Amino acid sequence: METHMQPRALILFAHGARDPRWAAPFKKLQQITQQAQPDITVCNAYLEFIQPDLPAAVAQLMQAQCCDITIVPVFLGQGGHVLRDLPLLMAGLREQYPDLQLKQVDAVGEDASVLQAMAQYCLSAMKQV
Repeated sequence: METHMQPRALILFAHGARDPRWAAPFKKLQQITQQAQPDITVCNAYLEFIQPDLPAAVAQLMQAQCCDITIVPVFLGQGGHVLRDLPLLMAGLREQYPDLQLKQVDAVGEDASVLQAMAQYCLSAMKQV
């Protein structure tokens, strides 16, 4: 987490895994996103196995006077974690921080431009083999 916090933040929320190497692309995504938007704080949070989890990430941002947080589920689809686990976490956070503006958007895999980029990668993979 950065030392200089902004009043607005973006949390990239991913599943997590036991192997810490799994998080490398998510850390890279966080760095790319932060560089593209330096006037907000961009951080990662995970459902399980890797810290910070979502409540810990929100608590850190709140301590840093952040008052507007958008959560982006970095999942391909709106599966059980996004449809069941995340709403429960969001409800708990809204109860704990009633003055916080806390928003959630659809999973990244639901976005047409993300799917288009993935399709382009898949097609280019054929040329690499």
